[in-house]
Amino acid sequence: MQAIGVDLGGTKLQAALFSRSGEILADRTVLLEGRTGKQVAELIVTVCDMLMEEQEIPPEKEKKIGICVPGIADNHTNRVWAPNIPGWNSFPLKEYITKAIPNSEAIIASDRTCYILGETSQGVAKGFSDAIFMSVGTGIGAGIMVDGKVIHGSADIAGAIGWMALQPPFVDEYSNSGCFETYASGTGIAAQARKLSGQPGVFPDTRSVFEAYERGNTVALRVIDKAVEFWAMAAANLVSIFNPRIVVWGGGVFGPAVRFLDRIYYEACKWAQPISIRQCRFEASGLAQKAGILGAGRLALETMKAYEKK
Repeated sequence: MQAIGVDLGGTKLQAALFSRSGEILADRTVLLEGRTGKQVAELIVTVCDMLMEEQEIPPEKEKKIGICVPGIADNHTNRVWAPNIPGWNSFPLKEYITKAIPNSEAIIASDRTCYILGETSQGVAKGFSDAIFMSVGTGIGAGIMVDGKVIHGSADIAGAIGWMALQPPFVDEYSNSGCFETYASGTGIAAQARKLSGQPGVFPDTRSVFEAYERGNTVALRVIDKAVEFWAMAAANLVSIFNPRIVVWGGGVFGPAVRFLDRIYYEACKWAQPISIRQCRFEASGLAQKAGILGAGRLALETMKAYEKK
């Protein structure tokens, strides 16, 4: 039996073959290049087939395929919603992959789920049964593990923390992506800098805001300070609710925001349940953007091992 992991993003996908111990034996990364709907599913099949052919894995060998998707993977309907992939409003990905690849079973999970699975299997949270992965990039999400189990919610929406209500009163701006994301996601940071500066072309992306922060730019200082406050408040709320031993910070913004981790923890200590926060540590992810593919591999391996025990 062979374990395969697939990490699907908004612009590219990575597929990898895994050993039984969770090591990547071979992998391949390809760009989506504007593919939509069924075309993206076809590309997943193509890349998996290429990997198996290159590694001389016979078609008749049974395969478990873990797939990390950038959205919602509803395990009740086995359908996927991925806002960055046109045509994936309710796409039957599990059914498609299982039918297209002989002797296979697809196991689909959200990127939030895969990130925390990757971190707790091979990252800085390895060995922890209570941990949270804070993914801060274009948007914000959290993979939450309690007592060794990932929290999914009734429709796999648990961890959509970009919608945390952190600052009243409600304004229409929050309707697009939530209060937290408005101020502290990569997209939000750049948008707030443009808004405060009154010059739309000055801050084209998040990186430019961090660079301006280093130069002491007053707008950048104000925007990043606000983001630090929001990251700390959100983390404090999660620590108070779930009592994790570790909060792992990753995504494109962490990144340049890693330098603020001590400050974020100090600020979080003001807001969080005092015993919980002092039992918890904040760490940057050390997996170099591999948490998703490692988590997808873990999905496949755990399914494979459970099948073999029957």
